[in-house]
Amino acid sequence: MHRRSFLASGLAFAAGTRAALAQSGPLTKIVFPFAAGGSGDLTCRLLAEHLGPLLGRHMIVENRTGGDGLIAIKSVMSAPPDGATILVTTGPTMYLLPMVETKPSFDHTKDFTPISLLGRFEFAIVTGPGTGARDFAQLVAWLRANTAKAAYGVPSNGTIPHFAGTRIEAALNLSMSRVPYRGGAAVVKDLVGGHLPFAVITLSDALPSHQAGSVRILAVSSAMRSPYLPDVPTLKESGIDLVADSWYGMWLPAGASPELVKRLSAATMSVLAKPEVKEKMLAIGLIPVGSTPEGLRDELTANTTFWQPIVQATGYKISN
Repeated sequence: MHRRSFLASGLAFAAGTRAALAQSGPLTKIVFPFAAGGSGDLTCRLLAEHLGPLLGRHMIVENRTGGDGLIAIKSVMSAPPDGATILVTTGPTMYLLPMVETKPSFDHTKDFTPISLLGRFEFAIVTGPGTGARDFAQLVAWLRANTAKAAYGVPSNGTIPHFAGTRIEAALNLSMSRVPYRGGAAVVKDLVGGHLPFAVITLSDALPSHQAGSVRILAVSSAMRSPYLPDVPTLKESGIDLVADSWYGMWLPAGASPELVKRLSAATMSVLAKPEVKEKMLAIGLIPVGSTPEGLRDELTANTTFWQPIVQATGYKISN
C-alpha cells in the first residue's frame, strides 16, 4: 500500500510539473558563460523570472563555464535561432576573445544577432596599506619612488583590467609588473595584506573592502563618476586619458527572425525598466541600461574599434 501510494504521488507530481511547464510555454535557456553567484548570473536569473511571463515561455539559466567563455558562446552559436537559446555575457567576452585568439573562433557580426544591452559596470584603481596613497597622485609618486616594486594586479590576463593596466603604464611612462590572479577576490586579499601596490579590478569586487577601510579606491574607469562613489574621481580627472567600463549584453544565434528580435528586445527593455529589477541590479553593482538591438550593435562596434589597437600593441595572444 505504501509503495502504491508513493508511486501514485510521484506520478501526480510529474503530471503536475508537466502541466506547469505546459502552462508557462516552451522552454528557453539563457546561457551564461560564468559560474553561478556573481552579478551577471544574478542578472540572468532576474531576466528569466521576469521575461518568462512576458514571452509566454518557461525560462531557465544554464551556467556553461569553460574556455574563457568560448564553450558557452559556441553552444549558442550552433543553436537554432528560434528563441529557445539566448546568450548573456560581457561585452569584452564578445569583442576581446576574437582579438586575442591566434585563430578567432567566432565573429560576433556574423554569428550572432544582438538583442539588448543589459547593465554597465565599472573598474576601479585600488591600493592597499602597502603604499599609503590616499589619492591617485600619491600612488603615482609612490610608484616612481619605488620602481623595483611597481606592480599591479588584475583578475585575469586578456581582460579589460589587463589592457587598461598597459594603458596606465604607457600614460605614466613607467614600466610595471602585471600580476594576474584568478578573480578579483584574490587580488583584494593581497591588497589588504600589503603584498601588492595597486590593482585594476571591478568596482563591485573592491567596494566592500573600501567601505571597511582596508583598501582605498583611488579612481574609477568610467566616463563619469560612479553613483556608488561620487567623491572618487575618474581616471580622466586623474590625468589618465582612458575610459574603460564594461557591460553585459544579450544575443540570439544568427538568423533569428526580425519579429522575434523585436519582441525579445522590447520585453527585455521593459523588464530592465521595472523599479524592483533596477533596485536589485544596482545592489549588485550593475547600472541597468536596456537598449535596442542597434544600440547593442553600435556599442560592440565602438568597443571593438577602441580596444583593437590597444590589444594589438601588447602582442598578447592565446592559442586555441
